[in-house]
Amino acid sequence: MSTPRVYVIHENPEWFPPLAAAFAAEGVPVQEILLTEGQIDLGAEPEPGVYWSRMSASSHTRGHEHSKEYTRAVLGWLERAGRTVVGGSHVLELEVSKVAQHGLLQAAGFDVPRTTAVFGTAPLKDAARTFTGGQDVPFITKHNQGGKGLGVRRFDSLAEFDAYVDSPEFEAPVDGITLLQEYLTAREPFVTRAEFVGGEFVYAVRVDTSAGSFELCPADACEVPQVIAGAVCEVPGVEAPGAPAAFSLREEVTAEHPLVQRLRTFLADQGIQIAGVEFMETTDGRTVVYDINTNTNYNPAVEAAAPVSGPRAIARFTGALLERDHAVAAV
Repeated sequence: MSTPRVYVIHENPEWFPPLAAAFAAEGVPVQEILLTEGQIDLGAEPEPGVYWSRMSASSHTRGHEHSKEYTRAVLGWLERAGRTVVGGSHVLELEVSKVAQHGLLQAAGFDVPRTTAVFGTAPLKDAARTFTGGQDVPFITKHNQGGKGLGVRRFDSLAEFDAYVDSPEFEAPVDGITLLQEYLTAREPFVTRAEFVGGEFVYAVRVDTSAGSFELCPADACEVPQVIAGAVCEVPGVEAPGAPAAFSLREEVTAEHPLVQRLRTFLADQGIQIAGVEFMETTDGRTVVYDINTNTNYNPAVEAAAPVSGPRAIARFTGALLERDHAVAAV
């Protein structure tokens, strides 16, 4: 067997260099496992070490449509062998299902967007009429297995939605589940993403939505041209389409913030050790939690301004787990 290390399970090598640098800075041995193809001997013992799964819900958009299933198989093998897994099977299922996220957040008492899950394409038009009460009021769609703003569009009328569903531009969700969701109006042109590592708050990121972008992935590798079909949130007087979202540190949101404390407890209860949780403060006084990202990326500009580094916090956290496992094995 090889020297114990932290194994990072993922499918997008473009996201790995900042993590590799952070692990090197912390002196923690690390190795990536790219689950785009490969094999495992089900009769063999996994290599000793800590395994961190950061499989992405958007893997199919990079031609890796089976990586989710590969990860399910590998995580089950690792867990049956008793290896320490961060972001295990239960977390993967949460990452790839906004329905599951919504249900857990709602059950925990968070304010969540009113949402209907529609299975298949044929029921979409009737479901939209039920959702809006037959009225031409704004609403948005999302893909259940999302990430990268997949399937997120705003519609202002049922006729507009009908035309979209019938058009070649219709984006079919990879799992066949489309979400219809209430349209929220932000108090100011941003949403917030609270980052947690090892169950502890790291920092909050302010994501500027004034340009109408749905692309909330903060990594440099995510900053690519995109087609904007509307806006997740409305800001009076802001019409500019298409500019990429800007990310900055939201310094007034600290570990003592009441919502951060509630989220910390929620993540601990769900066994989620690394995550970014997104929320929006609306014009009518609501604080709506709407997304859990368990394969969080970190923006270089935010990292440069933050007092604590997200990737280095992950390296320290998983490195401590590695040392713990080594100490137990030595007894």
